[in-house]
Amino acid sequence: MDLRATLQAATKEAMKAKDSARLSTLRLISAAIKDREIAARVGDGDGTLGDADLIAILSKMVKQRQESAKAYEEGGRLELAQKEEAEIGVIQEFLPRQLTEGETTAAIDAAIAALGATGIRDMGRVMAELRDRHAGQMDFGAVGPMVKARLLN
Repeated sequence: MDLRATLQAATKEAMKAKDSARLSTLRLISAAIKDREIAARVGDGDGTLGDADLIAILSKMVKQRQESAKAYEEGGRLELAQKEEAEIGVIQEFLPRQLTEGETTAAIDAAIAALGATGIRDMGRVMAELRDRHAGQMDFGAVGPMVKARLLN
């Protein structure tokens, strides 16, 4: 089952279960996807998004909610931070499993070896290779410094 069908099925289940918090988050996901499809139609595109595009949307939504939760915690609004954390949990159900630190290191080493990268000039190529192979499975904000450190050694 593709990701879009999985999201639709989860929305139906949440409606039947009368789980309003989960349903609200799933509707936010659907709205974000529809917004991206409309934006994709503006040019010459047909507006269809693949699973990789949907994973990118979901990853962005998780990152936004993490930042919001942190801001709410710093502002003493713990109930809002908990709501953001709950939304993160629902969104992450539809993302691929995140790689462990060891798996991430192994993926970086494999990408460097496959490309024959030798220095910092190859960092862009290595990052592009990692994005192609492991989209949605790693936090590229954290992976960038790891790749840089590996290429400098």
